[in-house]
Amino acid sequence: MPTPVRYLVIGGGIIGLSVAERLCREHPDAHVTLVEKEGHWAAHQTGRNSGVIHSGLYYAPGSKKALMCRTGAAAMVAFAQEEGIAHEICGKLVVATREDELPGLTRLQERGLANGLEVTRLTGEQAKEHEPHVSAVAALHVPATGIIDYRAVCAALVRRLEQAGATLLLGAEVLGAVRSGPTTVVHTTAGDIAADHVVACAGLHCDEVARRLGHQPSARIIPFRGEYFELRPEATHLVRNLVYPVPDPDFPFLGVHLTRGIGGHIHAGPNAVLAFAREGYDWRTVRLAELRDTLTYPGFWRLAARHYRAGSAEIARSLSRHRFAESLRRLVPDVQDDDLVPAPAGVRAQAMKRDGSLVDDFLIERSGSVVHVLNAPSPAATSAFEIARHIVSLLDESA
Repeated sequence: MPTPVRYLVIGGGIIGLSVAERLCREHPDAHVTLVEKEGHWAAHQTGRNSGVIHSGLYYAPGSKKALMCRTGAAAMVAFAQEEGIAHEICGKLVVATREDELPGLTRLQERGLANGLEVTRLTGEQAKEHEPHVSAVAALHVPATGIIDYRAVCAALVRRLEQAGATLLLGAEVLGAVRSGPTTVVHTTAGDIAADHVVACAGLHCDEVARRLGHQPSARIIPFRGEYFELRPEATHLVRNLVYPVPDPDFPFLGVHLTRGIGGHIHAGPNAVLAFAREGYDWRTVRLAELRDTLTYPGFWRLAARHYRAGSAEIARSLSRHRFAESLRRLVPDVQDDDLVPAPAGVRAQAMKRDGSLVDDFLIERSGSVVHVLNAPSPAATSAFEIARHIVSLLDESA
């Protein structure tokens, strides 16, 4: 009998779990190992996002994000139905609150239509039929957007992997690797693992892991913390589903928004401030070596020079609940400062080039028998199954 092919997947977020599950499904005779440095699955980006199934509205037509988001969303809904995971396709509003935002709303509508989405332009009064408490001069309604519990998705993937006989290792951090003929031997804190193919989906540490595996990535991860509040229960009636602002074309983040979670709570946020550690979920968490890597990277200072006004506003909003509430009141004027209850923050692993440009699309690089996922921010969770399909096809091409 031929020796089973050995696959090693690094990273236990939704991308790594999806890749491992796809490998088990398409190659049932293979030996699949998944390693995660934390003591539980979905510990970072996956477990700390707002649980939105994105439609693909914002992404450049023809980009990986645009193509994978739509297909991935359909696959995510099918998976949720099969596994009995709570989800809802509830739609969302993108709200223009000032006349000068109308051209941006038009551009966004044109992009959504180019991506094959149903996007309806609404007047301010029509917007109130969907969200009675919004302030809008005009809005877009995007019915394909939904909500889901991504932790439950990950738990279902873990169950499938266990049933398929995959080897699942928690508390196993990657330290390095050596090549031995066609085999890659990966050194981890749980021991050495020999593999014929390796897929690194290390999220916040993806560029570090790439270097440990002998690859020089084309971009550097810069961590941006996104801070959230929730509306207190007495204020949740102010938002029915999801309300977003018109994004600032000169700023690389969407701006604070209001989203209903699958449990009925209303998330408010996130902002975007530089994190002082890859896992810097608050201002107190500082890892000097990681902060030094950020501050000595030329791309960071080029980005900061271009966006220092917006960046300063984000910091001010981080330090003031009143300022945070003011941003929300642009969308929903009845939100009061004391309606905001602090909620867990997340950190976005954003890939950046040396020239200060943010990598705008999913970035997947290959080095021999190793595939590196080097930029997978939102809508990566929505697109996880399609990203996994793409990665497995890359591996099959080289087999």
